[in-house]
Amino acid sequence: MAYIDGLNKAFDNKVRLGIMSILMANGATDFTTMKSLLEVTDGNLASHTRHLEEAGYILCEKKFIGRKPNTLFSVTEAGRAAFSQHIQALENIVKLHS
Repeated sequence: MAYIDGLNKAFDNKVRLGIMSILMANGATDFTTMKSLLEVTDGNLASHTRHLEEAGYILCEKKFIGRKPNTLFSVTEAGRAAFSQHIQALENIVKLHS
């Protein structure tokens, strides 16, 4: 068994790893907060959230608050399970080399 077998390719990018970490720790988070925490551009965040949404790992809810658009992200059960497995695989790699 290779060391990297348990890793999930969907989380191999630092922005996606950050998105999932924020959502797992804080629950639902809006686009503006996520962008600020990760210090990325609108386009960069939109691209990575779209990838995670297409994988079924996050949900994207778009609505208006007054006249301002608001996009809220949350983790799906599948996303929670996949990310937890990914983190466990990382921990296993670290333990093997400690």
